Amino acid sequence: MDHPSETDTEPAMAISEAEAVNDTTTKDAVDAVVTVTPSKKESTSSQSQQEHVFSPELLKLYYARLFPYSLLGDWLSYTIMSDDGTTRSKTSQQQPFSSKVFSRREFSFTLEPIPGEEIYIRYQSFNNIQELEKAIQRRQPHKIDIGAVFTHPPKDKQAYDPKLFHPVQRELVFDIDLTDYDDIRHCGCTGAKICPKCWTYMTMAVQVMDQGLKEDFGFDHVAWFYSGRRGVHAWICDEEARMLSNEARSAVANYFEVSVGKKNSESLLSSSSSSVHPMLERAYDVLEPYFCRDVLPADGHGLLATQELWEPLLDSLPAAARDTVGANLKKKWAASVGTSKELSPVDKWKQLLQHLRVKFGLQDENQNDGDANNHASNNKRPKLSTSVSETNKEKHRIAVWPMEVVFLHTYPRLDINVSKMQNHLLKSPFCVHPKTGRVCVPIHVPTVDSFDPFAVPTLNQLARELDEYHAAAAATGTGTSDDKVEYEWQKTSLKSYFEGFRKDFLRPMQKEWRQKERDQAEQDAAMRGDF
Repeated sequence: MDHPSETDTEPAMAISEAEAVNDTTTKDAVDAVVTVTPSKKESTSSQSQQEHVFSPELLKLYYARLFPYSLLGDWLSYTIMSDDGTTRSKTSQQQPFSSKVFSRREFSFTLEPIPGEEIYIRYQSFNNIQELEKAIQRRQPHKIDIGAVFTHPPKDKQAYDPKLFHPVQRELVFDIDLTDYDDIRHCGCTGAKICPKCWTYMTMAVQVMDQGLKEDFGFDHVAWFYSGRRGVHAWICDEEARMLSNEARSAVANYFEVSVGKKNSESLLSSSSSSVHPMLERAYDVLEPYFCRDVLPADGHGLLATQELWEPLLDSLPAAARDTVGANLKKKWAASVGTSKELSPVDKWKQLLQHLRVKFGLQDENQNDGDANNHASNNKRPKLSTSVSETNKEKHRIAVWPMEVVFLHTYPRLDINVSKMQNHLLKSPFCVHPKTGRVCVPIHVPTVDSFDPFAVPTLNQLARELDEYHAAAAATGTGTSDDKVEYEWQKTSLKSYFEGFRKDFLRPMQKEWRQKERDQAEQDAAMRGDF
C-alpha cells in the first residue's frame, strides 16, 4: 500500500509534539516511544531516480512556499468564512466540542532523520493551522497522515483516562490501490508500477463510488485525491458521514463490496436472488463501456485478444454454457486467428452474449425498454424474467455471468478496513509522495476520464516553474507584485488543482454551512418570539 501507517490503529506508544522534539536525538530514545522502520533497500538507479524527483531540499521548498495550508485549515476546521473575513467553526447540537474541531484532530508524521530509517509519530495535534504549519516546516515529514477528531487534543492523550479519550468524528474515507488489481492487470504492470492502461481502473472506481455515495446515501461533499503514486482516496465530509459510528461505517463499506472470482465466498453467480440489486445494475451501466473499451482489446488488457486469455474466460462459464457455447466458440475463435474471419475482441464479446441468449432462451435486457433504438444492441447482458430465474438456477447463473465477468475486471477493489474505523489514519491530501515526488492533488470527478497521474507535477517540476515565473516577471518588469497572486502555488501548475478544489468542493460546503446557520438562527428567533 502507499500508506503503511493506515493499518496501525494503535501504535506501541505515542508521544506528544514536545516529547518528539526531545526524544529523536538518539536511536535508543526513539525506539522507546515510536516505531523505527528500516526503509526498503533500493537499487542505485532507483535511488538516483528518487533523488531526482524528491529530496530534502525540494521538500523544504514545497512546505515553505507551495503547501496549501489555508485550504487544509479551512477544510479540516469546518469553518465558515464570514462577510467580514473572519472565520468561525460550524456548530451543531449533535456535534460536541465543535468550536475546537481542528485542535482535537490527530495528525501523524513520518520522519527520516537518518537515511534508511523512518520514525513514525502519532497523536500530534495543533491549536490552529499556523501551529501545524510551523511543525511541518520544522520537522519536514516525508509523510503526513490525518486521523479522527477526539474528545480531547491528542497531544494530551496521556493526561486523560482512556475511557474519556476516544474519537468523536471523522470523515468517512475510502482507499483504492492498483496493487489490488494485480491479478487482472495484463498490461505488464504489477506492484507499484502503473501505466495509462491500468490507471483506467482508478477512473472506473471513482465514477462508480462517487455515484453510489451520492445517489444511494445522499452525501453531497465527496472529495477525491490522487495518492501520489498508484491509487485514489475519497473523503466524505458531510456532517452525517463524519458522525457515523464504526458499525455504520462498516455497513456503508460492505454495501459497496462485491465478491467476484473469490473462492469460498458468495458471488453474483451463487446468489439465490432472482434479481440484481439496483446499485449493481447502475454500476454495470457505468463499467460495461469501459470493459469493452479498455479491458477486451489488445491495446487495453487484451482479455479477448489472445487465446491465452480468452480460453480461461470461456472456461469460467457455468457448466451448461461452458460445454456448449464455450466449447464451440473456443474452436471457432482459434480457427479464425490470423484470417479475415477473425473478430475483434469487442465483437467476440457481442457474439458470446448473443450465443448465450439464443442457446438458453435469455431475454435481451433492452427488449422491453420501449426505445426502438436500444433493442439492436448486442453487447448488453442477457436477462431472465423473475419466474424463469426462480425455477432454473443454472439459467440464472448464465444470465448473471456477463455481469460477474465485467465486475471481476472493472469493479472497485476497496481496502475495506480503512473505511470501517473512526480511528484509522489516511494520507493527508496535498502532501508529496516520497517515491514519485508527485503531489497528492484533488481529482475533479466530472473530468476524471482525462485525469493523468503522469501529468501531476513533481517537486522538481514545481521548483522549475517557480523559477520560470519569477524570471518571466523580472524580464517583463512586473516583478513579484502581481495582485492576482495570493499564494505561490498559483504561480505553478498546482493552480488548476487547488483552485478547483476550493471552487468545486470547499466553497459549496461552506455555502451549505452558512445556509444551515441562517436557518437555525431564524428557527431560534421564532422560538423566542424575536422577529
